[in-house]
Amino acid sequence: FVSEEAADYLTSELVIVTEQERDAFYETSNRLYDLFVQAGTHVLNHNLLDTLGIPRNLHELIRLSWDDDRHLHLFGRFDFAGGIGGLPIKLLEFNADTPTSLPETAIIQWAQLKANHLPEEAQFNHVYDALIENFQRLKTLNPDREPAILFSTLRGAREDDDNVSLLVAAAGEAGFETRFCYVDEVNFSETEGVFAPDRNGSFTRFDFWFKLVPWEYIALDEPELCRILTQIVRRDLAVILNPAYTMLFQSKGILKYLWDLFPNDPALLEATLTEPIGKSNFPFVQKVLFGREGANVSIHDEIGLPVEVRGGDYEKQASVYQALAQLAQDDAGNYYQAGVFFAYESCGLGFRRSPHRIIDNGAQFVGHVLE
Repeated sequence: FVSEEAADYLTSELVIVTEQERDAFYETSNRLYDLFVQAGTHVLNHNLLDTLGIPRNLHELIRLSWDDDRHLHLFGRFDFAGGIGGLPIKLLEFNADTPTSLPETAIIQWAQLKANHLPEEAQFNHVYDALIENFQRLKTLNPDREPAILFSTLRGAREDDDNVSLLVAAAGEAGFETRFCYVDEVNFSETEGVFAPDRNGSFTRFDFWFKLVPWEYIALDEPELCRILTQIVRRDLAVILNPAYTMLFQSKGILKYLWDLFPNDPALLEATLTEPIGKSNFPFVQKVLFGREGANVSIHDEIGLPVEVRGGDYEKQASVYQALAQLAQDDAGNYYQAGVFFAYESCGLGFRRSPHRIIDNGAQFVGHVLE
């Protein structure tokens, strides 16, 4: 499932995780998902979508998919600071729309166990089985739809292709007929649905479409496609995965509402949408609402001065300001960020490692073993 490019950042080391730490990651992720749902309800009930930086041409589609339980959230990935080495687990963000590092978490670190003759129980990792079960739930929720799903990525994004390859395999094991084609090959009709090209020049209609393309990219770069997809969902012509409502969770602005609503939760960090310079006595992190791979993130000291900065392509976005959390470190000074996949429940753990506190696309993936 993993390309040569993806293999560049895989390591042979493993993080040692205790059973208590495993249980804490599992329980915290499950609890936080429920809090995200409550925070999402709060945002919708109080018409706060604009404060999350969500483009307005997505608002209707978000509400349509939120109000229809058949639009299942297939999977997401929580990013955490701490959780090992005696450090408390602290939520950094939730990659709810287009999470990656699936092959590394589900397959590669499992293969490391096998290569060392260790049992599967020596790892918190049932991601692949959880995905199969969620695809089966998707069928159960949509008994009137043909169990055939079209998967798409942007052309030229090899890492995305690797991730979708795993999803295609899981959907097949769940009983779906599967097809893959790039987004630019898909035909969209607001009156008929989603179609993939056949070799003979005709098109096949699909009741389910999974796109590993961020919703904000579609909304901002392809507004006409966004309009058509809204009509497709409104007319019940297809289920689109992950649903548009995952934008509620994907926006880092939701961190502000989580803190407002649940300030006593031990996994949450203080967060605000207004710059705390001159107002706080603690270091904080500034993150744009829809930044990816560590882009446009900066760490500030107690008086608001930047001490570590990453540039990027998202500088025009609004920001959230979150209290700085302590990342675990090894003896070489590398920092570790935990990623926990969620597919109906918490289902797998992996780590990203970097010599820098801002974990960006140059970080390495590190598997784990239970002590």
